Amino acid sequence: MVLPATPARPFGAVLTAMVTPMTPDGAVDLAAAARLAKRLVDDGNDGLVLSGTTGESPTTHAPEKQDLVRVVVDAVGDRAAVVAGAGSNDTDHALRMAEQAAEAGADGLLVVSPYYSRPSQEGVYRHVTAIADATDLPVMLYDVPGRTGVRIAPATYARLAAHDRVVASKDATGDVYAAAKLAAATGLAFYSGDDGLLLPFLAHGAAGIVSVSGHAVAGPFAEVVRRFDAGDHAGALEVFLTTTPVIDALNGAGFQAVMAKAAVELLGVTDNRFLRLPNVAATEDDVALVRDALAAAGVLAGATTAAGAAAPTN
Repeated sequence: MVLPATPARPFGAVLTAMVTPMTPDGAVDLAAAARLAKRLVDDGNDGLVLSGTTGESPTTHAPEKQDLVRVVVDAVGDRAAVVAGAGSNDTDHALRMAEQAAEAGADGLLVVSPYYSRPSQEGVYRHVTAIADATDLPVMLYDVPGRTGVRIAPATYARLAAHDRVVASKDATGDVYAAAKLAAATGLAFYSGDDGLLLPFLAHGAAGIVSVSGHAVAGPFAEVVRRFDAGDHAGALEVFLTTTPVIDALNGAGFQAVMAKAAVELLGVTDNRFLRLPNVAATEDDVALVRDALAAAGVLAGATTAAGAAAPTN
């Protein structure tokens, strides 16, 4: 059972940044994406984020992104919020992604600060505002300076929060203290962008999490939130600690898409772990690490893996 969205949790509490399944020849596997989306919602996610970094957004193309939103929306219906990535360092490109996501039925947009080009704060503000103005969808900012090279400044947050459609932020700065102050100052709903910081973010008033580990432990994450909301902080910690093997395995090396695809293959949801270059599929050692983590977290028992699936050679 998922947690309902509220003004304080505009996209729910537990969202997974979903991988984009591929066929062995490199095409987006829409049927597998629909199966995965249903499984993730069944497991406890009340939101899915498509075409983020974990969804290989840099190497999937506009028609593929739009088709992905459409099939996932059809698959999960109104059981979960579907948030589509509209991230680019080309503002016009991001505008087109936002418009196409809206046409395909997305419930919201994830807008990352422009990467690589490292624009000024004025540039960040104009970029996000242009995307927010392009559709009627609510926007979740994505502040991840480790990938973009630029952090959204407090003054820029304040300006963006004044926009009617900017309602939330996925914070992957690792700075819980700063996030708490920003949430209080702006009124935005903050989501932890780091799996390991779910509890500290909740303790500082966050709405929830946008996760990679939610591919495997969304149910426990939802239980953590329920217990925390009920004031059972010791119980929330107890449940959270059961998820740490998966958090470490899927995030520890920094190759989240690679390890998450290995996880969903091991869980029997997909039949391969193919990625597009420059990412390459998990090695057998990586798969063994993920398998051990899933078993330690108690989520592998009873899963049916794809029999005889060979490691892709991409």
